[in-house]
Amino acid sequence: MFRSLAAFAVAATFAAAAAPALAAQEVNLYSYRQPFLMKPLLDAFTGKTGINVNVVYAKKGMLERLKAEGANSPADAVLTVDIGRLHDMAEAGILQAINSPALERSVPAQFRHPDGLWFGLSLRGRVLYVSRDRVAPGAVSTYEDLADPALRGRVCTRSGKHVYSVSLIASVIAHRGIDGARVWLEGVKANLARKPQGNDRAQAKAIHQGVCDVALGNTYYMGKMVTNEKEPAQRQWAEAIRLVFPNQSDRGAHVNISGGAVTKAAKNRANAIRLLEFLTGDDAQRIYAETNFEYPVKPGAAVSPLVASWGRFDADRIPLAEVARHRAAASRLVDEVGFDVGPGS
Repeated sequence: MFRSLAAFAVAATFAAAAAPALAAQEVNLYSYRQPFLMKPLLDAFTGKTGINVNVVYAKKGMLERLKAEGANSPADAVLTVDIGRLHDMAEAGILQAINSPALERSVPAQFRHPDGLWFGLSLRGRVLYVSRDRVAPGAVSTYEDLADPALRGRVCTRSGKHVYSVSLIASVIAHRGIDGARVWLEGVKANLARKPQGNDRAQAKAIHQGVCDVALGNTYYMGKMVTNEKEPAQRQWAEAIRLVFPNQSDRGAHVNISGGAVTKAAKNRANAIRLLEFLTGDDAQRIYAETNFEYPVKPGAAVSPLVASWGRFDADRIPLAEVARHRAAASRLVDEVGFDVGPGS
């Protein structure tokens, strides 16, 4: 069958081949996560269980396709990133609840759906990137500091409408209420050095270039920049910044997840559950940590030496399912304050 399809444009072939994939030793997977990460994980799963994984990789359109396919979908399981995407799938009614003692042991309650509709598989912190040269240690230590007038014209970030940003703003709403979050977001907007743009690497580059001094970014991008042999300049970007885990004296740093779920249409349900259980086991958690510089979701699982060098941190304990319920309000708030228009507007 397939191992490295590029996008859903070829998913019709996958659907046409679904009939023989109903065998006991098959599982069909739709994955937002990229082949470089999934191949070693899926190879290890097949080697351990004998279950072949037929996978379609997609960066966009997964939810829409699953909704359109309905009960006829060939997908047994889905993998994606960000609590928002998992929440949207659950709300769309395309996932089924599963009861797995193994998953409940491996995945802390705050990182799984309360009814078993989805489970976190790995963690990434949404942290502060700060200039090593222009920001003294301890000068910026909380998300609230991003709105401090002392940082006027010194903050960079990606679009407020990106799923990573929306999830962070939703977590602020969960802790401070909509009015408190609005004041905070207006303060961050006032401190922007430029219109929100680019990805997390672009924020590190901007700090390196002196465009800004503080930015928001996911932890794993630091590992990707440091180890990027194809673009050595990214190592310079990484060397210009220091990671700060915010709010360590109170609520903890906001974390997001990559996660997985079993579809309501699953024909190979038992094998789909076995795949999720494997992905939260020690072997898979090690691969997540070493290949993509993510934190294991399983308590006690080892992190990579590079990730360990960034130090330990306390994560926000609020359940991500609760954060997800505030995403719509967070997205509206971005529009209300005109965040993406940039400073001075």
